[in-house]
Parts: sequence; structure tokens; C-alpha cells
Amino acid sequence: MKKNLLFLLLIAFFSVLVLAACGTSDEETNGSGGSEDAEQTSDETEGEATKDGVYQIGATQIVEHPSLDAAYDGFQAAIEEAGLNVEYDFQSAQGDQNNTATIANNFVADGVDLIFANSTPSAQSALQATSDIPILFTSVTDAVEGGLVESLDQPGENITGVLDLHPDAIKNTVNFINQYFEGSTVGLIYNAGEANSVAQIEAVNAAVEGTSLSTVEATVSNSSEVQQATTSLVGNADIFYVITDNTVVSALETVVNVAEDQSIPLVVGEPDSVKRGGFATYGIDYYTIGYRTGEMAVEILTGEKTTADIPVEVPPSMQLFINKEAAEAQGVEWNSNWDAEAELLETEESE
Repeated sequence: MKKNLLFLLLIAFFSVLVLAACGTSDEETNGSGGSEDAEQTSDETEGEATKDGVYQIGATQIVEHPSLDAAYDGFQAAIEEAGLNVEYDFQSAQGDQNNTATIANNFVADGVDLIFANSTPSAQSALQATSDIPILFTSVTDAVEGGLVESLDQPGENITGVLDLHPDAIKNTVNFINQYFEGSTVGLIYNAGEANSVAQIEAVNAAVEGTSLSTVEATVSNSSEVQQATTSLVGNADIFYVITDNTVVSALETVVNVAEDQSIPLVVGEPDSVKRGGFATYGIDYYTIGYRTGEMAVEILTGEKTTADIPVEVPPSMQLFINKEAAEAQGVEWNSNWDAEAELLETEESE
């Protein structure tokens, strides 16, 4: 009897051990399965994020004015037409070059996929902020002189773009002035702190050599100084020439007002300034160069190319634009040659 009772107790004991072992095994199995499920869920989430393909682009612009805005519009249009899903973070430096560095550093901290730098100061700050994130610039006149690239054919590991100045634009503009305003003194208004502008002024002075023209300069550091600088040239300049200087162009209406009040012809650097009251330009279409920069962005974001694979490009063409209304307001005697040579633009009312 005692032996039977002992035997039954032993069986019960071992049964408990077996059940406990099974329970532990099941829990370990369930725990392992939960971990695998969690990893699988994480992988699926990452896969969905990649599949969604939402690219983050930081867009930095030195100031807002029609030419730069047109370039940004063209950039976005090219990306939209390519079907990419993009979120933009647009930041304007409000004409203050110190702000461009803050904007660029914030883009880097946010880990954007690409930086669109719309102006020379914006591109310079972006390049100083990162050597990894791809940078595409436009509205830049001289990328080599501005320290952005070593050469147009071999731009660098993380930067390239489209220039805003046709190689012959300044030479043709100076020849136009020399032909129709012979012997004039050309008043140049620009921001000496913009490398983009300094390069153009040097090109103007070089083009003037050997012509009947001479130049006189007035510099500004911000848009509030443009009117005073322009007025200082009255009596010294027979004609004004405003290059694609972002500071002056952002306050172009003040130059137009002086030009009209004093009957001084105003030659400008691009068609949008002609629409705002400039008399004439040999210019390019900023929407077009922005669009081409957007096409480059598509190639980079999709992995088809890298910035190092894409040479810096120049505008494909330019032409003479004239505003007949502005010519009359600035005391310009109309020349019949211009009817055939130029595309005539009208002054657009500023908003």
C-alpha cells in the first residue's frame, strides 16, 4: 500500500515537471514568434515608406522677385511632370546673405534629400553646410568665380546646376547700347557684396573697352539703398544698366521711377525686369532654366545620375526684349529696327 502510494506520488511529481517544461517551451516559442512578427512589421513599415517615395527638398532663395520666382516655378513644374512625390520647404533669406547660412544649416539638420539653391549666395551657403546632400543651383551667373565648382564640365561631388547668364548676353547688351546710344556714360547699380554681381560688372567694364561708352558705378548693400544710389547717378549717367543683381532687382520699381522722372533709358538684365518697366535687355527665360534644373533633380532623386555626372549648363538661347511703353516713358526715341529685332513686351501692373 505504501509502495503504491509512493509510486503514485512519483508519477504525479514527474507529470508536473513535464507540464512545466512544456509550458516554458510554449512561452519561449510564442515569445520568439512575437519578436519575429515585430521585426516583420518594422520591415514592412520601412518598405512602405520607401514605396511611398516622398522626397524632401529644401528650396533656398536669397530674395523673392519675379525672375527668381519664375525659376522656382519651373523647377517645381519639371518635378511634378516627372510624377515624383515631393514635399518642399521653401525659405527666403529676405535679401540678407547672413540668413542663407541659417537656412542651409537647417536643411542639413532636417536631412532633406536635395537642396535647390536659387541664387549665388544661397548656393554658396548650401555648399558650406554640406558635402553630402545633393545641391542644384540656378540663377547663378559665374559658378567658378563664385567658388561653387572648379569647372563647368566637372562640377564636384554634390553640386551642379544651370547658369542664368548666356555667355554673350552682356557683350550683346553693351553693343546694343553702343549702337543706339553712342558716346553714353552707363550708370551701373549693384550690390558689391554679391559675387554674382561683381563678376557681371567686371564683364560689363571689359565689354565697354574699345567702344564709345564709359561707365560710372553706384553700390548698395540692401534694397533700401537702391533709390539713393540711383539718384546719385543722375547728372553723371546717360543711361542706366541694371544687371541681374538680386538686391537691385528686388527694388527695381525705384530705379524705374527715377528713370522715368529724369528721362534716362533703363537697360536691364532679364525679361521679367522689362515687364516691370525696364526698356530693353538681351535676356533669357528664368522659368526655362528652373525647369532644366528640375529635370536634373529628377535624375538625381531617382538614382539615374549623381551631381558629378551632370555638367553645369548655360542657357540655350537669348534674344532682345524691348518694352515700347517704357521706352516712351524714359524719353527713348523709337528705332524702326527694333520692330523686327526685338520681342516686344508690355509693362505688367505690380501687385
